[in-house]
Amino acid sequence: MKFTDGYWLMRDGVDASYATEITDTRVADDRFTLYAAVRHVRHRGDTLNAPLLTVECFSPAEGVIGVRATHHAGTADRGPHFALHADRDAASAGKVHHDGGVLELSSGALSLRVDASAPYRLDFTADGRTLTSAGARGTGFATTPDGAHHSLAQLSLGVGELVYGLGERFTPFTRNGQRVDVWQADGGTASEQAYKNVPFHLTNRGYGIFVNHPGHVSYEVGSEAVGQVQFSVEGQSLEYYVVHGPTPKEILDRYTALTGRPALPPAWSFGLWLSTSFTTDYDEETVTRFVRGMAERDIPLGVFHFDCFWMRAYQWCDFTWDPEVFPDPEGMLRRLKEEHGLKICVWINPYIAQKSPLFDEAARLGYLVHRPDGGVWQWDMWQAGMGLVDFTHPGAREWYAGKLRALLGQGVDCFKTDFGERIPTDVVWHDGSDPARMHNYYTHLYNRTVFETLAAERGADEAVLFARSATAGGQQFPVHWGGDCESTFGAMAESLRGGLSLGLSGFGFWSHDIGGFEGTPSPEVFKRWVQFGLLSSHSRLHGSTSYRVPWDYDAEAVAVTRDFTRLKHRLMPYLFHAARQAAEHGTPVMRAMLLEFPDDPACHTLDRQYMLGDDLLVAPVLSADGSVEYYVPDGEWTHLLSGERVQGPGWRRERYGFDSLPLLARPGSVIPFGSATDTAVSDWRHDVTLRVHRLRDGERVTTRVPAPDGAPDAVFRTRRDGARVLVEATGAPGPWRVLLADTGTLLTAAAGTAELSAPLAG
Repeated sequence: MKFTDGYWLMRDGVDASYATEITDTRVADDRFTLYAAVRHVRHRGDTLNAPLLTVECFSPAEGVIGVRATHHAGTADRGPHFALHADRDAASAGKVHHDGGVLELSSGALSLRVDASAPYRLDFTADGRTLTSAGARGTGFATTPDGAHHSLAQLSLGVGELVYGLGERFTPFTRNGQRVDVWQADGGTASEQAYKNVPFHLTNRGYGIFVNHPGHVSYEVGSEAVGQVQFSVEGQSLEYYVVHGPTPKEILDRYTALTGRPALPPAWSFGLWLSTSFTTDYDEETVTRFVRGMAERDIPLGVFHFDCFWMRAYQWCDFTWDPEVFPDPEGMLRRLKEEHGLKICVWINPYIAQKSPLFDEAARLGYLVHRPDGGVWQWDMWQAGMGLVDFTHPGAREWYAGKLRALLGQGVDCFKTDFGERIPTDVVWHDGSDPARMHNYYTHLYNRTVFETLAAERGADEAVLFARSATAGGQQFPVHWGGDCESTFGAMAESLRGGLSLGLSGFGFWSHDIGGFEGTPSPEVFKRWVQFGLLSSHSRLHGSTSYRVPWDYDAEAVAVTRDFTRLKHRLMPYLFHAARQAAEHGTPVMRAMLLEFPDDPACHTLDRQYMLGDDLLVAPVLSADGSVEYYVPDGEWTHLLSGERVQGPGWRRERYGFDSLPLLARPGSVIPFGSATDTAVSDWRHDVTLRVHRLRDGERVTTRVPAPDGAPDAVFRTRRDGARVLVEATGAPGPWRVLLADTGTLLTAAAGTAELSAPLAG
């Protein structure tokens, strides 16, 4: 939200006050509080008839410093609040040093320095340099013509500093110059609105900022003031956290430690998902034909998804199969599982249509959100007369979970948790929550209810969603997908931008509709999207009015789908290791180039390519003629499919057939390939092939190959010693292989072999 009119003036009707000088301090061992006047105090008379801001500075965890600025402290706190995971010994996270008028709060390598005798200023420093500062207009509040009170902060941007994140956003990748409203909306992928709004951003200068407010946060990112990031909330108080890295990965590690780590999805969820699509006609015969068609064409399929019309029209959600279309759902699901080994996903949303038999039940029990007059809130958008399940009500959560448990008992394995964005603010919540703060937070309660039900019924290692909406902390309930996009190359590019932005907002797992949602893709778009989709964390074929079975496009689409599904299955030991990194440290599986190459400025703006895990560079082809332009960081990379060597740093312009795309292995990488091509789930440690790429003399690489059932990893230690490569194995239960990409040499070790040695030449 903009408050100023250029550099000197305020906008009409806006009255702003900013912290100007510090009149008093209260200092403890681990925190301090500043009392800041909004005008210079020349004499006692200046202390009258003027606001005084209370600025509390503290550290909830090492490397994180919080600032809470308050105007009037007596307002009612109705919630909700983000559930933050501070250090158990939070009192010792920060240490205060007091030297005359200078206060310094340190937490790890991060410090906040304040000179109480100088004009008001907060300087955040690390490793001998200033990361960012709150200066003359850095802390304050403003009132607007409508009478609203806004608390605001401004933090400085350095020369060349770029801003990322704020959720899954489809606008230009770097946020500089943009106004961003953190406010859930169902706007598709072609607008500035977002399904997943997260009040967290990071920059390429070693830190991130988390605004601890679940409601509407308005950002001006180098827009209102070009050298500042401004964020504001309606209310009397604003709290934010500066999160130090210094690397982007370390920033995400600390941020997700605070807001929650992503859960580790089950291995089967990484296989190919096929959907009925949305408004297409389908019944059991259609579903069986699709599944058999995939099998007949040797396209491995892991999950089948039933979209909305598995239920009767006008009755979403009643959690009941349409008996005219699916007269024997239990038998159908049993046959799909027994004959094809599939997992089953069904679509749900948090709304109850008036025609649903559950509407009267939920209304009678008080489980639907109410209007201030006591009546049930309803409207006709999406479903006629629909009400909204009140997940702040413990009884409503258990009631909703009971409906899900019945479906799990029928053979359903997971849920696509759609919607949750258009949440009204003219309502009353059971727990008394502030409707404006609940608008964004609702999706968190919705997805948590479903995820926890799955974990309780199937086990924590089997719980997985396919969720559309989220906010901060929602990364704990994967997987999330990109929402409604068009079936074009442009939409494919905007979807990728959104996914990379979400990954820089703490989310580890992300997917998208292969082929696009709205419309029908051309064969060229479909085949290129298949490549991109199967080199993503999770992979789902889904559309709106048309099917996404590959034979509907052309014979080559069948081959592309088959080949890239098999490739993903072979990459599963590598991908599951990347998944564990997401669960343990918050590093996304699909990574903006900035994450892996923070010291290469050329990588800071790249949004048409990404790193898949630590070592694979992927540049999706976004053109009908197969042309692609991408950047290769320093070193000699190896094309994973062709074996071609590619020297970086530099830009490449190439053209690819539909059987390939830029997929490069990082120099010095050892990538484990599983032997199974027909399934995502196998003992990847058995018969694994280690592909060794361009090791430097003396370089050592440790490769951990996980098992999907939690058995101990197989550990391989690879090193180059002059003209030879040596590999030591620990815990490998079966035979294993080493492929030297430099020479094409393939060596096989029998079960129990502890070491292999191979020459690099000859």
